Amino acid sequence: MKPTKDENGKLPAYAWPGGYQLIYLTKDGSTVCPECANKEVDDSQAVIGVDVYWEGPAMYCDDCGREIESAYGEVDAE
Repeated sequence: MKPTKDENGKLPAYAWPGGYQLIYLTKDGSTVCPECANKEVDDSQAVIGVDVYWEGPAMYCDDCGREIESAYGEVDAE
């Protein structure tokens, strides 16, 4: 999904409706948290995509290292 800025010119942290936390993908292949997605960066780190991290183990922002939890937790290994 292509990222869209809100009325304040910021990329949102949560999806609407639902309130699910968003993750952002950058041109250089990094996955970043919403705070890092809103930083001024060079062109190689420009945000090119956004999605909800639906399920799986926690991932970490490639920029600041902040933990990003999935919306539904880890997948059961049955």
